[in-house]
Amino acid sequence: MTELNLDLGDLGVVSALLERPVDAWLLYVIAHGAGAGMRHSFLQSISAALATRGVATMRYQFPYMEAGSRRPDPPAVVEATVRAAVSRAAVEAPELPLIAGGKSFGGRMTSGAAASSLPGVRGLAFLGFPLHPPGRPGTRRADHLVRVDLPMLFLQGTRDQFAQTDLITGVCQRLGSRATLHPVEGADHSFGVLKSSGRTPAAVIDELADTLVQWVRSRVLGEDRR
Repeated sequence: MTELNLDLGDLGVVSALLERPVDAWLLYVIAHGAGAGMRHSFLQSISAALATRGVATMRYQFPYMEAGSRRPDPPAVVEATVRAAVSRAAVEAPELPLIAGGKSFGGRMTSGAAASSLPGVRGLAFLGFPLHPPGRPGTRRADHLVRVDLPMLFLQGTRDQFAQTDLITGVCQRLGSRATLHPVEGADHSFGVLKSSGRTPAAVIDELADTLVQWVRSRVLGEDRR
C-alpha cells in the first residue's frame, strides 16, 4: 500500500491510497461515499478482493472529508477532485488501463465529471448508484448519464433504498448498450445482507469483485480491441 498526496491547487491537498498487486492488469480509481472516507471497511474489503484478482485500486479523499467535515463539497469541487485523482492514477501506473467510479455519492460524482470530460478513463463502475433519497423515488440524479460516452457497470442491491429496482432498471435500459446492471440479491445500499439469506459479507464482496472483473474484460477491454 502506497500513501499519496493529491495536490488540488487552490483546493488544497488530499490523501490517497494506491494498492497495486504485482500482477496488476487494471487500475480502478475509487471515490468514497458521502459519509465515510477512503478507509471505510467496505472500500478496504473491495480493494483487497480486487487485488487478489490482479486489479489495482486508488482510493482518495474529497476535501471536505480530508478536513473532517460532514458536509460534502459543491459538485464543482468534487468533480475537480475526481479529475485530479484520475490524472494522478495515470501518472502512477501509465501502463494500466483505467476505470473510475466509487461508492454511492463518490460514484455519482465521478459520473458527473465523466459527463463533461474524464480523459483516460475507459469505463465507470458504480458500487451502489444513489438514484434518489430513501422514500423519495425518482430518476433526476441520473439525467446526466446520457452524456457519459463510456461503458457503465451498476452494482446494485435489490434492497437498496437509494435505488428502487424498477427505476434503476429503467435508467439502464434507456442508456442502452453502455449500461450493465448487476442486481445483488438481498443486498442493501451498503451491500449488507440478512443473516437469513445464508450469505456472508465476504461472499457478497467476492460477487462484486468477480462481476467487475468480468465486466471489464468483456465490455471495457473487449470494446477496446474491436
